[in-house]
Amino acid sequence: MKDNIFYHFGSQFQCLTLIFAQNLETGMALRSIKFTGLVLFTFLSMLSITAIHAENLPEQAGKGVQKETAGKETAFDPAKLIMEHILDAHEFHFFTIGETEVAIPLPIIIYSKERGLAVFSFGNFHHGHEVYNGYKSEEGKIVAVDATGKIEESIKLYDFSLTRNVVQMLIAALLLMFIMIGVANKYKKNGVNVAPSGFQNAVEPVIALIRDDVGKTNLGKDYERYMPYLLTVFFFILINNLIGLIPGTANVTGNIAFTIVLGIISFLVNLFSTNKHFWKHIFWPPVPHFVKPIMVPVEFLGIFTKPFALIVRLFANMVAGHIVITCFIMLIFIFGGLSKTAGWGFAPISLAFTIFIYFIEILVAFIQAFIFTNLTAVFIGQSREGAHDEDHH
Repeated sequence: MKDNIFYHFGSQFQCLTLIFAQNLETGMALRSIKFTGLVLFTFLSMLSITAIHAENLPEQAGKGVQKETAGKETAFDPAKLIMEHILDAHEFHFFTIGETEVAIPLPIIIYSKERGLAVFSFGNFHHGHEVYNGYKSEEGKIVAVDATGKIEESIKLYDFSLTRNVVQMLIAALLLMFIMIGVANKYKKNGVNVAPSGFQNAVEPVIALIRDDVGKTNLGKDYERYMPYLLTVFFFILINNLIGLIPGTANVTGNIAFTIVLGIISFLVNLFSTNKHFWKHIFWPPVPHFVKPIMVPVEFLGIFTKPFALIVRLFANMVAGHIVITCFIMLIFIFGGLSKTAGWGFAPISLAFTIFIYFIEILVAFIQAFIFTNLTAVFIGQSREGAHDEDHH
């Protein structure tokens, strides 16, 4: 596997964001915001293409299309910047001042049969502009090159690098353990009869919400069996959502590989919770016999469409929100490229909309974590529905 797994999935499914963002949000207002992001994305792309075309018109007359020359300042490309912001990377890039880029490079760990194991910092590539030790960064991917800098296709690389998505997931996991262990120790020390204090005050109502409105409502008397998983999923998604809103960090929950893993785990938990009543309903649904040949394939496919819905919903909503925020920020530079007056004049409007959408995204971070957890509990409850009916009887 030559490419890192995050790039492999991210590059193929990124276009799904703008297709599903309208239909998967939780309210009409938020759907309108996502649609606005689609319009802005399209508008910025067309405006950028127009600017590039206008810039190259003099050179194209009688000469054909000219390629970019060394040292020439290129036109602002919003589509490229958006994709760089959304996709995974080997560094945490915060901002650029002139020719100085402020970033935290991450370790590169690659292996090939021809060259063996290589471990070094991404900073040796100087933000992807130089070759180091026979390797270089090509559009975010580490490739092997020869002495002349040409890519050696015959060398197959296995990429185990710690990308910013991986590092941020580890940070989120450590933060989750730190918070929960601290809260548990307070309960262990003070007991349940002492009023909660500190961060325990913020966590306890959320735990009670997941327990009462998600666990008990969907899983009945056996809810305690699934509470550790449901609480872990909720807080892990929530922490990653909130960290992803910090400028310069990664949008982990907007990575299709991340949501696929969460969806597969929920799928396995759902399968191991099934009983004979569930499978009987799948392969012998309670419908007229002449309809069964149609309903059995539909019911069977429904087993797989449920985790797919979890995967796409979380991915699409989190990516769409980041696109909207990025689009509003880039409007300043788009108009500034046309006229400095227009750029400075539109800056307050753009910043106002950005701040508004930013607060909306904080709300969406909680909503999407809750929806993923609640739907997981609903699907588990459906797989155990026959058992619930017998217990009730």
